[in-house]
Parts: sequence; structure tokens; C-alpha cells
Amino acid sequence: MVPQVSRLMRKERLPDAILCRAARDLVAGILGAGEADLRGGLFKKRLARPGSGKSGGYRIIIAFRPPRTERVLFTYAFVKNAAATLTQQGHEALTKAAAAFLAADDQQVAALRAANDVREIECDGDDQG
Repeated sequence: MVPQVSRLMRKERLPDAILCRAARDLVAGILGAGEADLRGGLFKKRLARPGSGKSGGYRIIIAFRPPRTERVLFTYAFVKNAAATLTQQGHEALTKAAAAFLAADDQQVAALRAANDVREIECDGDDQG
């Protein structure tokens, strides 16, 4: 995940398990109500607030390009009432970043992690988020 997503997760005290569940759903091809394929390898997923539902929760933009990779990048996250959707300019910027990340090899991804440009999360089967 990118630093902006990490900051929101920390600020809102959200567990990584919420992201794990979103990633598993996306890899399985599951898009629920209010979720969308934004094209260019970007998807919008809804995340529930802990103890509440998805309608007033969070929105996250995820980069994923099946079947070429199972690598998932959480590119942007926001509280639902803070933003309605991406601007065209924001969509284009995230599409370019997503394409570069999804095309990266393991060594390039390791360099991004070492530079703290992305943070990897471990999903150990706990997707109760």
C-alpha cells in the first residue's frame, strides 16, 4: 500500500485485515454494490467502518490486473464523506502509477519497499475486517 493509504489506516485505527478482505474479494472477482471497475487496472472498493456498515465507511482505489498478476496495490483511500470519487486527473495519475507497479518485477518492488514508497501487508487468513 502507498503511504497515503497507510496514514489513513493508522489515523482511523483500521486493521490490515480490512485490506486483506478487499484484496481477496477483488482477486476472486467480487465487486459489490457501489464498487466498480474504473478501467486501466483500477478498482473502487468499499470498506466498512469497524462496527458499522460500508455505506458510511471508506473507499479505496486498488490497482490489480488479472490474469497477469495477483499483485494488488492499494493506491488511494478516503472517508466516504470526504470525497465522492476521483477526478479525471487523479484517475490518470493513479492509472500510470498502477501500470508501473503492476509491471514491476520482484526486485523493483523490493526496492520500493526498502524506500518506504510502498508497504507490504501480510494476509494470514484473518479477513474479519
